[in-house]
Amino acid sequence: MATLPSDTISASLESALLRFSHMVRRVGARHGLRGADVDDLVQEVRIRLWRAGDSGERIAGLGTSYVYRTAMTAAVDLIRGRRRGMNALLEPESRRSDLVAVRMQRAPDELLEDLELGAAIEAAIEELHVTRRGVVRMFLAGYDRDEIATLLGWTEAKTRNLLYRGLADLRLELTARGIAPGATR
Repeated sequence: MATLPSDTISASLESALLRFSHMVRRVGARHGLRGADVDDLVQEVRIRLWRAGDSGERIAGLGTSYVYRTAMTAAVDLIRGRRRGMNALLEPESRRSDLVAVRMQRAPDELLEDLELGAAIEAAIEELHVTRRGVVRMFLAGYDRDEIATLLGWTEAKTRNLLYRGLADLRLELTARGIAPGATR
């Protein structure tokens, strides 16, 4: 397939974004994104569609479900970036000050224990089978099974199965590391 001139690709991309912009914005709103965050989401979807479509014809033929999944994964990536603190612009000032206030109420040794526990949990998650890792991380980040299934494009049954097996494996891995409810460290 011959690559079309960039003007044709740009026109097809803009046409697709015009068709799907309301849906992309609704996905952002559903994930709690507002204002500039939604604009960032639209821009991220634009970039992903541009990368995925090597021709204007292919971009013009994109279906609703593909663009929806692209918007969902882009929204999750924006939220993950916010949670990791890598994108300070997306993090509301009040949330940051709440986190600082909570940390200031804790003793340094308690904070260190929390950091060590977090590192141990992350290491245990890395030991999980690759298909279960992402599902468990999403669940621990606060997503419910239906959201995870939608975001990953899986059935509810597959998501439930991998989540339960992943959580059981994580429990075993943490127990083997001496981390369990009521265990002293």
